[in-house]
Amino acid sequence: MAHRDLIVSAHLTIPASELHISFARSGGPGGQNVNKVASKAIMRWSVRESRVLSDADRACLLIGLRSRLTTSGELVILASSSRDQIRNREDAADRLVALVARALRR
Repeated sequence: MAHRDLIVSAHLTIPASELHISFARSGGPGGQNVNKVASKAIMRWSVRESRVLSDADRACLLIGLRSRLTTSGELVILASSSRDQIRNREDAADRLVALVARALRR
């Protein structure tokens, strides 16, 4: 479960209940804690199942984000630029909002 609702625009807020977040071990350099701390954030949101999208917005997102969606219609964002879970979670949320906002521009 994500930590907060994501405001995409004045007309669209993705509720936290529709966001699923998990953490995994990050690769790369990290000193003695590398591969011990699960800091990579994985945020998932189902465009196909979302209750807050109008039919027109859902169609627009399914087309605009098609190269980024899973076969089940989920948008998956990975964030691992920091060694901190909270920063990576925020980065994933910010990237999800930016992608959705860009795809909804008509």
